[in-house]
Amino acid sequence: MTATGSGAGSGAGSGVDRREVRRTSLVALLGSTIEWYDFFIYGTAAALVLNTAFFPSADPFLGTLAAFSSFAVGFIARPVGGIIWGHFGDRIGRKKALVSALFLMGASTTLVGLLPSYATIGVAAPILLFVLRILQGLAVGGQWGGAVLLATENAPPHRRGYYGSFPQLGVPIAVIVSNGLFLGLEAGLGEEAFTSWGWRVPFLLSVLLIGVALYAQLRLEDTPAFKQIQQHQGAGKQRSPILQVLRSHPRQVLLAAGSFIAVNGGFYIYIVYSLSYGTKVLDLPESTMLVGILGSSAVNLALIPLFALLSDRVGRRPVYLAGAIGTVLVAFPVFWLIDTRATFLIFLGLLLGGIANSAMYGPQAALFAELFSAEVRYSGASLGYQIGAVLGGGLAPLIAASLFEATGTSASTSWYLLAMGVVTAVSAWLLHETHRPGARSGSGQRPGD
Repeated sequence: MTATGSGAGSGAGSGVDRREVRRTSLVALLGSTIEWYDFFIYGTAAALVLNTAFFPSADPFLGTLAAFSSFAVGFIARPVGGIIWGHFGDRIGRKKALVSALFLMGASTTLVGLLPSYATIGVAAPILLFVLRILQGLAVGGQWGGAVLLATENAPPHRRGYYGSFPQLGVPIAVIVSNGLFLGLEAGLGEEAFTSWGWRVPFLLSVLLIGVALYAQLRLEDTPAFKQIQQHQGAGKQRSPILQVLRSHPRQVLLAAGSFIAVNGGFYIYIVYSLSYGTKVLDLPESTMLVGILGSSAVNLALIPLFALLSDRVGRRPVYLAGAIGTVLVAFPVFWLIDTRATFLIFLGLLLGGIANSAMYGPQAALFAELFSAEVRYSGASLGYQIGAVLGGGLAPLIAASLFEATGTSASTSWYLLAMGVVTAVSAWLLHETHRPGARSGSGQRPGD
């Protein structure tokens, strides 16, 4: 595989409009934050209340398993969303694809907050919940690629890692906001009111995402890379970008997916499964686990852009590979520390996992964008990312809960984390470097790159 190292920029490093770069990066950050907030509140709700509201069962484990299964359904839909929005993002524009994904996420998440429970409409409730979760998955499958390309294709080549980290920052911010909101609502309303109706409030607030979509549609232009594609090929002439990317970049798609498994799988172990494990297995207060998740996410918020900046200086691959190896090294210490039941040590355990994750997630946007040529970049980056999400994060809470039920020990989850880390480390090792540190111009790039 030849590295398309300078492949995600505008091709005009010296002519970059820095004001436009900052504006598009901030819109990508805001849209990504609210979009991931929408996706994450479902995971938090699944760990805390959805089992009783939509999947009543005499066996608490079966209710939890059903709730986590509905969580996983959203991930299964993500590659389909990546294909759909990748197709249109490569044909009609990054901005239009992103805006439509934001609209879909805002609408579907708000409807979850309005959905009657099992006690009200019976079996229709979990069926409709699954449908809305599928729509969430389709939306986030298209959103990530659009937000990342909006940031990276507008950025100068030597700062692509840094600006590409802006949409990535939406993840820890969304974790902090979503968990903080759940924590505040439960404390302010009391457990009975929170379980009855208070959990719906975070979902209803998702209507704000529609406003972000409208702003992006009205105020932003499409990226220079896509404009160059239009000039050289004509809009819409490429009939199937997804088939082209599978023919021309199959290795990149597979390695991108493999390199994302531990990032996404580890992340959902830390923020979703650990919450369920701490409250239902260790009998800890929900506030103890939420404080640990919030604290570690706040530190990761600072680490993601730092690791992204480091990748601009030393290359994407060494930073990413260090994070994958770190995931392997901390797989057992994370749960040793959680099992102590001490708030600070729980925070420390989640922080160790988060640091390793941030080393990969920081440079990931630029890395995935640079793996693919401009005419199939939305499709390629989205497909690799979302396949990795299904194999990693979508199944992680379900697998972890099943492993603990079968073994009765958190060591089974640690072995699972370690295995995901090994897969990701091997995939990252096989990836070629995509960024030449010190390159400050777009000279020598092909049109559209």
